[in-house]
Amino acid sequence: MALPTHAPVRFTSRPVPESLKKRLSKQVCSFVLSVLFVGAFILFLLWLALRPHRPRFHISSFSASPFPPPESSSPSFSVQIAIRNPNRKIGFFFGPISGTVYFRSNQIASNTDMGGPFFQPPKNTKTVGAQLEGGSIEPLDAAGMQNDLSENGYVNLRLVLKTTLRFRLSAWETHGARVMHVSCDVAVGSDGQIMAESKSKRCSMYFF
Repeated sequence: MALPTHAPVRFTSRPVPESLKKRLSKQVCSFVLSVLFVGAFILFLLWLALRPHRPRFHISSFSASPFPPPESSSPSFSVQIAIRNPNRKIGFFFGPISGTVYFRSNQIASNTDMGGPFFQPPKNTKTVGAQLEGGSIEPLDAAGMQNDLSENGYVNLRLVLKTTLRFRLSAWETHGARVMHVSCDVAVGSDGQIMAESKSKRCSMYFF
């Protein structure tokens, strides 16, 4: 007598339903990514519309007396700086401006009050200036300037400005002022006047 045959047992797997917590996490991530994308796109459009630029600094006049300063003398520097705001819609709030004159790495004159605080509107050029008074010139600095003048016909000096800067766009303005340093290289001739190649040359700048 033949034994009855049984059909093989088949096992089927069913997907386990995704937990509510996992689905919620995916939805939150998707929402956050969408917000970030939209925000980045809006910022890009604002940048295209505003094209923000930093202020531009140029030396418009610079003179020294006596020059080259003899050893132990106290030189005086008359300086005027043109500050240009090239933006169409962004204004600048400048804090007090201080200035220092260097020969090589040595300070030879300074002034802590060269203008400011003031607001500079868009598409505007403002000139600030002052006298920078020096202390007693060290022998090495006096000899170095005399040597440069004899060899090159001019002396390279550096004017460094320090101030703070805030931005204003329509009714909105930044509250945290950034510290800004401006460095201007200037060549001075034997008459104590700025050389033509240094006049209206753009100064470099950096923030802290």
